Amino acid sequence: MNLVSIGVNDADRIAPLVAGFRTTLNSYKGIVSEPDLGAAKEEIIEYLDKGYPVYAAEEDGALAGYIVCRIEEPCLWVEHIFVREEYRRKGAATLLFGKAEEIAESMGEDTVYNFVHPNNEGMIRFLRSKGYTVLNMIEIRKPYGGEKPATTIHVEKEAFDY
Repeated sequence: MNLVSIGVNDADRIAPLVAGFRTTLNSYKGIVSEPDLGAAKEEIIEYLDKGYPVYAAEEDGALAGYIVCRIEEPCLWVEHIFVREEYRRKGAATLLFGKAEEIAESMGEDTVYNFVHPNNEGMIRFLRSKGYTVLNMIEIRKPYGGEKPATTIHVEKEAFDY
């Protein structure tokens, strides 16, 4: 498996992965959605236009997964990391995440910050396997109009709709 840098000319090629990331993320919220390749292409171009480093794991000419990094000195945030189902547990995520850690290290930092959906157990297990165990922050918002959270999550003594 090889690591490749993604540029604007690769937007059509990586759009299916970005669309897959979005539909998977929706599924964690109980939302069934169809991949939107047009929106995915626009999204990746927007990240690239902002100068976000984007890399893909490639095997035999096929893109297995990708990572989008956002640099906000002094921090590096993983905006997206997604690996196609058939390439999971084959080293693609480790290769991609290793690149994010390498960039952070080149900035003089010893950690990468990650946004993770609380239902994304696979990603949480992956991060724990890499030594990421400190919960850094919790995002709290009002419910969207018509939103009916399906469950509750407890943090210490507080309960939050989710």
